[in-house]
Amino acid sequence: MSLGLIMMALGDFRFGVSNDSLQELSKTSRYRWGKVNRTGRKPGLQFLGSDSETITLRGTIFPHYKGGLRQVDLMRKLAGFGVPLPMVDGTGFNWDLWAITSIDDAKTDFLPDGAPRQIKFTISMETYGRDFG
Repeated sequence: MSLGLIMMALGDFRFGVSNDSLQELSKTSRYRWGKVNRTGRKPGLQFLGSDSETITLRGTIFPHYKGGLRQVDLMRKLAGFGVPLPMVDGTGFNWDLWAITSIDDAKTDFLPDGAPRQIKFTISMETYGRDFG
């Protein structure tokens, strides 16, 4: 695949126009607040720091166009290794390390042999949380 067509790379897996079409990326940031009880007053909140972030990637694969039928299976195999993966977008920005927490897929528009014409997928990930830096 030409580098110009890569929209996002997660480890060795590439999302782009010529194989897995990435259609949506959503990111959630959370922050931790601890409740501090106070006598005669409502509890106060104390900021404890940032929590992990989550990213959800959604896309559609047309296996007979390009890429094949086993791309989601390969994503699951990659997730099953239990290793955090680096993520880099098509502009070269390094998103750091991410752990895949779930993979969902839905197959539709079946051919007579049962092969789907379309596979929609969702990958959810959480920041790995390095011990340094």
